[in-house]
Amino acid sequence: MSPLAMSLVLVAAVCHASWNLLSKQASRVDGVVFVWIVAVASTALWAPVGAGYVLVTGDVPAWGDLAVVTVSAALHTAYFVALQRGYLKGDLSVVYPIARGTGPMLASAFAVVVLHERPGLVGGLGIVLVGVGVFLMSGGGRADGPGILFGLLTGLFIAGYTVWDAQVVGAFGVAPLLLTPLGEAGRVALLAPAVLGRRRGMIAGVWREHRWRIMASAVLMPLSYLLVLFAFTMAPVSVVAPAREVSVLIAVLLGGRLLAEGDLRRRLMAAGVILGGVVAIALS
Repeated sequence: MSPLAMSLVLVAAVCHASWNLLSKQASRVDGVVFVWIVAVASTALWAPVGAGYVLVTGDVPAWGDLAVVTVSAALHTAYFVALQRGYLKGDLSVVYPIARGTGPMLASAFAVVVLHERPGLVGGLGIVLVGVGVFLMSGGGRADGPGILFGLLTGLFIAGYTVWDAQVVGAFGVAPLLLTPLGEAGRVALLAPAVLGRRRGMIAGVWREHRWRIMASAVLMPLSYLLVLFAFTMAPVSVVAPAREVSVLIAVLLGGRLLAEGDLRRRLMAAGVILGGVVAIALS
């Protein structure tokens, strides 16, 4: 991986862990409403970026582009809803590392089978380490059951959108600066029926209670992923996807220090094993 791609990935990791902390802090409110309001705010903030890109380059999205972006938006919507539900049921320092560890593990496995990328022996060892780290994080399968389950579910959606979006900006040729605002708008549209129906009355209350978290997340969520999308144009998915997961250590420290989540030593050790696994995959 080039130094520029690695720099983008590391900055993305800090942004990603930060907005996950904000999401955890807002996890007691309705998760679908929170995710939708963040998507609305993000669309408003990032739409001018997409419009400016179109004006400067003349790269107007075609119907085929919108179709593949819609699939991306659906995968991201499922991811955000599952993640927010996980934060309601479990700790940040459990849900986040499991989700972020199993996501690239599955993405790399898919890239090997379907995209014919070859991580090699070190990559295979990395996949095993991620599995061991998840087991350690679970306390041998005895701790924080709901958080573990939602972490694994979220990881499945991470794998799905990681592999798909790599193709969107690669094989399909959709520019990252178009995918980001269009994806945010797609999430608004997909969740609108659920929010503007029986949840309509919750919108104002969620906004009043968490407006600064919503606005910060609206900036950091797309920014963290936009940086990764640019990295996808410089390095293979089986390298970029795992390398960004240095954020697992950041998230565990945030959960332990700022949220006073327990068992910090074991969780840091487990997160370190997971990180070792994703680094091994990245270096393969």
